[in-house]
Amino acid sequence: MAAAAEQAPKGSHVGKTKKPRARYWHEKKDESDGGKQAADTQQQMPQKTSAKRRMKKNDHGQEKRFKSGKQDAFPGPASIPEATLRKFTRKGKTKEEIIKHHLKLKEAIARSDEASEMAQKQAARFDLLLPEEAGFLEGDENEDTCTISQQDIADAVDITSGTKYFDLNLSQFGPYQLDYSKTGRHLLLGGRRGHVACVDWQSKLLMCEINVMESIRDVRWLHTETMFAVAQKKWLFIYDSNGIELHCIRKFNDVLRMQFLPYHFLLATASMTGFLQYLDVSVGKEVAAICTKKGRLDVMCQNPSNAVIHLGHSNGTITLWSPSQKEPLVKMLCHHGGVRSVAVDKTGTYMVTSGMDKKLKVFDVRTFQNLNSYFLPAGASCLSLSQRGLLAAATGDVVQVYRDVWSSPVRKPYMAHRAQAAACELRFCPFEDVLGIGHGQGFSSMLVPGAGEPNFDGLDSNPYRSAKQRQEWEVKALLEKIQPELISLDPTQLGKVDLGTFQQKHQDRVQALGFDPLAKEKFVPRHKKKGRSSAGNVERRKRQVANIDQRDLIVKSMEDKMKLEQERKAKEKKMAALASQKSALGRFQK
Repeated sequence: MAAAAEQAPKGSHVGKTKKPRARYWHEKKDESDGGKQAADTQQQMPQKTSAKRRMKKNDHGQEKRFKSGKQDAFPGPASIPEATLRKFTRKGKTKEEIIKHHLKLKEAIARSDEASEMAQKQAARFDLLLPEEAGFLEGDENEDTCTISQQDIADAVDITSGTKYFDLNLSQFGPYQLDYSKTGRHLLLGGRRGHVACVDWQSKLLMCEINVMESIRDVRWLHTETMFAVAQKKWLFIYDSNGIELHCIRKFNDVLRMQFLPYHFLLATASMTGFLQYLDVSVGKEVAAICTKKGRLDVMCQNPSNAVIHLGHSNGTITLWSPSQKEPLVKMLCHHGGVRSVAVDKTGTYMVTSGMDKKLKVFDVRTFQNLNSYFLPAGASCLSLSQRGLLAAATGDVVQVYRDVWSSPVRKPYMAHRAQAAACELRFCPFEDVLGIGHGQGFSSMLVPGAGEPNFDGLDSNPYRSAKQRQEWEVKALLEKIQPELISLDPTQLGKVDLGTFQQKHQDRVQALGFDPLAKEKFVPRHKKKGRSSAGNVERRKRQVANIDQRDLIVKSMEDKMKLEQERKAKEKKMAALASQKSALGRFQK
């Protein structure tokens, strides 16, 4: 029986060459042989490890092994290119010396840094899966792209893209103001003589069409495509997508321009009397009313990165405003004449202005310096920047599109188009290569290849979302609404520790308590019984802890000494290299 058990142990399978497990009689046999074979058998015995642990990488950094015994051909996580990783960088790590005394704060910031780093790596990995690529219009050899007509582009592209080039003849109620929704799906038109229309412009479905029977200055979508604001002759009105009047806000009178801040749910208005007002559309209350003391305000835009409002004035200055301050954050002299239009790119880095002096200027918002200046024979009446950095400028009935106006001087336009009448409003459609033109004869949709962002964020702006998804997004956006007090020039300051204020608060707390609560407690030896707390033992324990208390200071001093020594050696090496070089007059020395 024992021999049979040796040949076919329990649990073995016929046809498989599996090494038999060690049994107690093997150990006895090894002991009788002098224990020589016992060590070999013990080394060959398989370790009792779970399947979950075998699938993971062990502590010694060995390669991953599977149940079949094969090794992983590509061990560890996939590598990420440095350029892609820098593209999705969110923030820097917080300095430890600021928070070293706050354990809970240190743990919270460490978790936040880990989550930010993980999100950065995940976004960099998923960048490979983005299906669409951005491209621009390229002509044949020695062909200028600005000479290509819209009809030729529409004939060359596919049928779906070709239908995005169209004209709406609305000469009875023009000129028209326009606005695209955040998803780029819906179009809002407002005629000067009272005509208002909401259109799903891709499917050409008319949502509503009304006439308010008075002049209209500006129109603007709110947080969803179910509500929009209309600045009429006297007051500000809110309508829904069916054309039903929801609110008449009499505090906002003589409004000329409007901007909606989507992440703050604020509607900013500029009036004829020089007032800049903010309306919180989520609660229907006025947040701030600022008297700019600059007269009529008919030039307005917003910085999409920090929600700061840019206003242009008749004296050639541009002011930046926040609802938390009654004075402008920045005041810039941009033109020698009045400002006609202002536009800021989506990153908040560059600002483009046009004035009565017939100049088009590009400014760096970070340093407030002029990068480039262009002269247009008739000046630009209105400007618009696309998601990919294309600039559209209207001069009368001619609309010109430029590329890379801030990186290098532009000699000629990228594209050009002549509208049916003088253009009064330009607006690029989000996520589409389309430029909307509002003019005296109605509305025109122009194809501009390379203008829109091809890949959209489905959690933020999804052009294909359903009604249920829109409702869920609206609830989530309301819960994550940013307060108006947080609007500032540098939005990254919100995640930083104000060291000066923290130290002042700490000093006030020390004076109020009479002691420093963050100071390290002095070591007091614990009292021991049976005569072990004699004076000698207590002093001995104190001396043992004294070295530990001074360890941080000693380490820091040693690091400073090593740094100084390295600097001294580098300086000596540099001086020796300079001394070894021969001068130009060294050949005359004997």
